[in-house]
Amino acid sequence: MNHQPNEVSEQLVMEALEQNLAMIRFDLNRRVTYVNSLFAQTMGYTVDQMLGMQHQNLCFPEFRNNLRYEQFWRSLLSGVSFQDKIMRMSATGSKVWLEATYMPIKDERGAVVGVSKVATNITQRQETVTSFASNLQEMSERLDQRAELGINRSQHLITSIDHVASLSTQNTETLVGLQDKANAIQSIIKTIQGFASQTNLLALNAAIEAARAGQYGRGFDVVAKEVRTLSKRIEESVIEIRDSIQSMTNEVHTISEGTHQAKEYSLENQKQVHVTITDFETFSKDARELKGETKTLRDII
Repeated sequence: MNHQPNEVSEQLVMEALEQNLAMIRFDLNRRVTYVNSLFAQTMGYTVDQMLGMQHQNLCFPEFRNNLRYEQFWRSLLSGVSFQDKIMRMSATGSKVWLEATYMPIKDERGAVVGVSKVATNITQRQETVTSFASNLQEMSERLDQRAELGINRSQHLITSIDHVASLSTQNTETLVGLQDKANAIQSIIKTIQGFASQTNLLALNAAIEAARAGQYGRGFDVVAKEVRTLSKRIEESVIEIRDSIQSMTNEVHTISEGTHQAKEYSLENQKQVHVTITDFETFSKDARELKGETKTLRDII
């Protein structure tokens, strides 16, 4: 036995709409002429309380006292429908967010005789999105602040590193000067050492000649011995000075190498800090862009 599907009547469609959509109608004076129980419950009223109510009583003062409110109604009464997310005021004064469609009702001549509205309560969804946007904006502000703090600290650090690098350069130049002076002293020591050797040789020759002269050369021999003794002392002193200068040269070289490495390390740190500053600046820029996008999101929602 074949079963024919039940015919979907207009009454069944209207009942489905009544059960699932918040519905309300206004006359040309913006008064409520019809409201279903779902709309009344959504706004915190009973059906009887809403009948005859002015539309503006459902709006917050910042909207109903604004020029946009009059433009909104003039557009509807001229036959232009409206569909958007709207914020309305409940019986307790709290915010109610609706996804609403206003539809001008026209008679057979095309004249507007009223306005019908169907809506869906999206308050919970809206509050969730708004809360998320607010948290996101606060996070972006904190990120921006931390990025600025990081930039400031990095700037202070790079200033200190620049100062250290400058001192390292000065120290290197000083050590190079000391090295040059040590080399010059070494050259002078070699000259003095040469003089001492020649003096020693001359004293030796004088002693030989004094020996040949016999008793007549004794006085000259005494002088020659003293000259040789003095020459020997000079040579010993020169060796001590040479060793000290060599030791100093080695120390200067060691310090110079360490200073050079410190300078290289400072320069590398400079590069790294500059990279860090660039990263922080990019981070700060991204945080500000996120803040702007979040503000745009909040304006949209």
